[in-house]
Amino acid sequence: MPVPMDAFDVVRPALDCLDLLPEPVAAALRGWRGTVPVEQFHYVDTDPAIADTAVLVEHHGAWLLEQSANCVVVAGKRGGAVTLAACVVLSHTRVDVNGAVRRQLGARKASFAPMDTAVGETGMEYGGITPIGLPADWPLFLDAAVADTPYVLIGSGGRRGKLIVPGKALGELPGAMVVEGLGCPKTAAEAG
Repeated sequence: MPVPMDAFDVVRPALDCLDLLPEPVAAALRGWRGTVPVEQFHYVDTDPAIADTAVLVEHHGAWLLEQSANCVVVAGKRGGAVTLAACVVLSHTRVDVNGAVRRQLGARKASFAPMDTAVGETGMEYGGITPIGLPADWPLFLDAAVADTPYVLIGSGGRRGKLIVPGKALGELPGAMVVEGLGCPKTAAEAG
């Protein structure tokens, strides 16, 4: 099976591209202390016009869909308290916000966070949010399938560029919890 690096002409070590990344992402890479060596993190330059997963996959090949992951910011509410968290699932699935996420947060209600909240709290661009460099006190829910993927294509924190990292490394990020069933199949309308 091909790996995400095979889809791109130029793949560089992420540490050589820190100036292309938002500061929270660059700082997380500079301070990486996981068991997976940071040298296994890669950066690919991509056109912001094809940053959305469906367009990127159409441009680089459908096989990439199985090895790409999306990171979304969610808000769990209980009483007057709101808890922000991030969820990472493979791109051919969707986040089970009202089931798995709500239960993990112990919330009465969970929904996707508003765009201005997601951008303001992460310091990243909408459409490029990555689990690397999120606020350290946030829960980070990672679907088990993502953690089991040898190399996964994720956002870089901006709409330009992507990171390719071992799935195992994402499980070593601050606040990370691997959750079975976090990603569920997309409906025909969502997949389409």
